[in-house]
Amino acid sequence: MRLAILGDVHGNAFALRAVMDDIRAASPDQVLNLGDTVWGCADPASAWALQQEHAPPSVRGNTDERVAGLRDGKESMREWVRAQLPADVPAILAALPTHLDAAGGEVRVAHGSPRSPWEDLMLTETPDGHTRPAHFRELRERLGGFRFDTGGRVCVVGHTHREMLTVVDGLTVVNAGPVSRQKDGLPLARWVQLTRRAGHWTAEFRRVPYDTQAAAAWVRTHGPAGAGDHDARWLTAGREP
Repeated sequence: MRLAILGDVHGNAFALRAVMDDIRAASPDQVLNLGDTVWGCADPASAWALQQEHAPPSVRGNTDERVAGLRDGKESMREWVRAQLPADVPAILAALPTHLDAAGGEVRVAHGSPRSPWEDLMLTETPDGHTRPAHFRELRERLGGFRFDTGGRVCVVGHTHREMLTVVDGLTVVNAGPVSRQKDGLPLARWVQLTRRAGHWTAEFRRVPYDTQAAAAWVRTHGPAGAGDHDARWLTAGREP
């Protein structure tokens, strides 16, 4: 059994097309989407249409909550994103769960953690404002009741825009890389493939090149003032400006 898991599209239709081409070539049994679907400036309308057709969101991301009006802040960006999309999108995003189980309950997907799309599962903020890998006790708490001894095998999240993997008490925990807005200086679109063989799951991080210059040009031509320029520089640099 093969699962394709993507997330953090952030309204980037250019990166998403490249990812979907790679996923189609892999012929997975199911495609799951970790959320943060449209909060971005590289043609969010097309990005939403592509997701609706090929990878509907499985869980609610933190910026999905902003689009849906469940979280205040960044109103000007929310208004611009909503203006690009069909009127029913906020309600669709608001109705999504915070986590979803697949593969007979062996795989759980969430955006940030199973508890909240705003919580980092695998990273912990330090008092000086930096982050460190989460300790096992922190992972156990954030995973809630999803454990190996009750049938769980893999938990996959996004949100941090970083590729990470660890194992706690037999449970594999994966942080998928983002389709858009990379943070490591390598502007390649990311997704994860999970494969089940002989009762065991393996995770493969996939990276796909795409035309970042075309994406940035779309943003500069059509995106909102200020936020659009920031997004364009982020896309081409592979890290937040």
